[in-house]
Amino acid sequence: QVQLVESGGGLVQPGGSLRLSCAVSGSRFSRYTMGWYRQAPGKQREWVASITDSGRTNHADSVKGRFAISRDNAKNTVYLQMNSLKPDDTAVYYCNVVPTLGYWGQGTQVTVSS
Repeated sequence: QVQLVESGGGLVQPGGSLRLSCAVSGSRFSRYTMGWYRQAPGKQREWVASITDSGRTNHADSVKGRFAISRDNAKNTVYLQMNSLKPDDTAVYYCNVVPTLGYWGQGTQVTVSS
């Protein structure tokens, strides 16, 4: 079973930056399209960004120009660089394969507040 371990969240002021990481177990990582998702309090989980096995990226309109997804296949890790953070970005952030597996990791909390 593929394991997903997110890290890098924290408390940051509006306008600040964070870099999230997601370590993925298994030998097939380089073949996966990977995605970042988030769930804010009281809201449904939503897709944030994805990156194909060939490195093509796509970002939700709400984060386009501020967030950037990337991957390092040698490290079985996918990243989310988040800049110009806003309070509306506050959420638990998760990574997963695209389409998603039938389970999720523990996520990493991002709180944007002054």
